[in-house]
Amino acid sequence: MLLCAALSSGALAQPTLYGPQLEGFDYPYPVKYHRLKSQAQQFVMAYMDVQPDTPAVRTMVLLHGKEFCGTSWQPTIAALHDAGYRVVVPDQVGFCKSSKPVNYQYSLNQLAANTNELLIALGAGRVTLIGHCMGGMIAMRYALMYPEQLERLVLVAPLGLEDWKAEGVPYRTVDERYAAELKRTADSIKQHELEDYFGGQWRPEYDRSVEAVAGLYAGTGRERYAWNQALTSDMEYTQPVLYELERIHTPTLLLVGARDRAAPFKEDASAEVAARLGNYPELARRAAARIANSHLIELADVGHVPQLEAPDQFREALLKWLQEPLPPPAPPPLSTQHPQPKRKSH
Repeated sequence: MLLCAALSSGALAQPTLYGPQLEGFDYPYPVKYHRLKSQAQQFVMAYMDVQPDTPAVRTMVLLHGKEFCGTSWQPTIAALHDAGYRVVVPDQVGFCKSSKPVNYQYSLNQLAANTNELLIALGAGRVTLIGHCMGGMIAMRYALMYPEQLERLVLVAPLGLEDWKAEGVPYRTVDERYAAELKRTADSIKQHELEDYFGGQWRPEYDRSVEAVAGLYAGTGRERYAWNQALTSDMEYTQPVLYELERIHTPTLLLVGARDRAAPFKEDASAEVAARLGNYPELARRAAARIANSHLIELADVGHVPQLEAPDQFREALLKWLQEPLPPPAPPPLSTQHPQPKRKSH
């Protein structure tokens, strides 16, 4: 009853209907567009590139979660900018101000490759990659694909640390997911985030992120956006990263909230299965034990979106770790392949 009362009293007003690429929704910093050719199609990838007041020595790249845009990083962008870093914040293809394909084979590898192409075009050099939620999955895949491009890796409540299929969550087809996506509204998005992300405590500053996503669901590009959301949900379900954690050798920070229990597919599971999903403190402890050169920070009384829920606590933990000396590189794993015999020259 208290939850229902909170929702009714805090229900969002009729959402603004934004365009297919979130036209009409202002970002906190200027938005630029990178032209991207991918899978024989032309897209644009939106991004913010926030330069410091003095020449930057290091570049931070912030990857948003599935229900968020680059704007969800606004407090973090400001903190990193004030600390003298260059901050690049892309919207992935299929999200927010970037293109929404009709036909696209989504994979973590493809989104990591898109991100890498953008960073090469920007001349970013070696970067620190900071990924939240789905962005954490992309960041881990990026670390596996382009380790030479990374200086550090920060995983903020990352998905992919458990295999939902192996845990017993049934598969839903893309068509089933699309039908469910079309039913989403501002109030249903807010209710989901209130319960799963923010522990039943809502603050006005959370409304901005909901407004952006709800405006896409309600706007002129709603079918295209819902279709892309269905495709990326399928990507998340079928491509967990936990089986390859030992292959990550970039110095890594895992930063999670102590009461984070977000699990994107628990509504499809039985009550018994749903109850054991999304235990982020435990998942992060297991991951930290398997990732070489990793460090785990657990924020007390914080949920799934620490950069918004506890921005000061999050900033302090992040900046402190970024300013610590890099640990010595971890030794590469021993190869299991036998060397090929040399060919004789004649």
